[in-house]
Amino acid sequence: MHFAHVESTDPAAIPLLITHDWPASFALYLPVVEALREHFHLVLMSNPGIAWSGPLTAPGWTTGRTAAAFHEVMSRLGYERYGVQGTGGGGATAVEMGRQEPAKVIGVHVNGHITIPSDDPADFADLTEAEQARLRRLQEFRDDKMGFNIIQSTRPQTLAFGLHDSPAGQLAWIVEKFQEWTDPAAVLPEDAVDRDLLLTNVSLYWFTGTAGSSANLYWEVAHDPAAWAPKPKSSVPLGVALGVTDVTIRRYAERDAPVTHWTELASGGNFLPAEQPKLFSDDVQAFFGSL
Repeated sequence: MHFAHVESTDPAAIPLLITHDWPASFALYLPVVEALREHFHLVLMSNPGIAWSGPLTAPGWTTGRTAAAFHEVMSRLGYERYGVQGTGGGGATAVEMGRQEPAKVIGVHVNGHITIPSDDPADFADLTEAEQARLRRLQEFRDDKMGFNIIQSTRPQTLAFGLHDSPAGQLAWIVEKFQEWTDPAAVLPEDAVDRDLLLTNVSLYWFTGTAGSSANLYWEVAHDPAAWAPKPKSSVPLGVALGVTDVTIRRYAERDAPVTHWTELASGGNFLPAEQPKLFSDDVQAFFGSL
């Protein structure tokens, strides 16, 4: 399992594990390393099946198993208490880490976090205008932008043949998500994320041959009964940063963990560390500084 370990110049700094989502990589956090290392010992994970943490050699890499493996990484590095930060699907892994080992996790900070309403009518009562807009974005995503998810969670290996065979195909498959998930104020993906950084991110998938194993992670979640079963509420404090494309609604997030920090940003999308590194690093520091 690959990670980048960036120790702080401050020996008393908080250890912080950072986990990304698909189609990101640890490289998208490089723009925030210098700002964060003033306060944190950073462990930038490459998620199982992605880049140098792949290709996978066996099935079973569910969210729960990934969370447990990340705890093991921190233990082997000698960290007994630490924070966790996650983007998108990485946020789900981060919350699960707090649920698994509450005595070890100081706090969990997420961005691009997806929260789903239940069938209870109370979930839709008295929503603010901003919350209603987030629900509309979630509905639009489910109606029109879920194709990648359906393919990767049902036929990941079939898809992999095409992506492994064509660098242009791999580029298009990933960059489309940067087009859709970054701040809509950006006309092109490279207007939101530095082009060299964007190409570095895609190259990590291409040169390591992990198109298939990264897609397989969606299959694991879709076919893992534990992923859809009711879960106990974590006792670990949760901090949430929202970009302008987010669909997170606070009352739904409160089901996962006690929300003690909530920031609604005026810019930035799902890939906040690469799009708005200062806003991201400032919010992470503010959350953990409040604990």
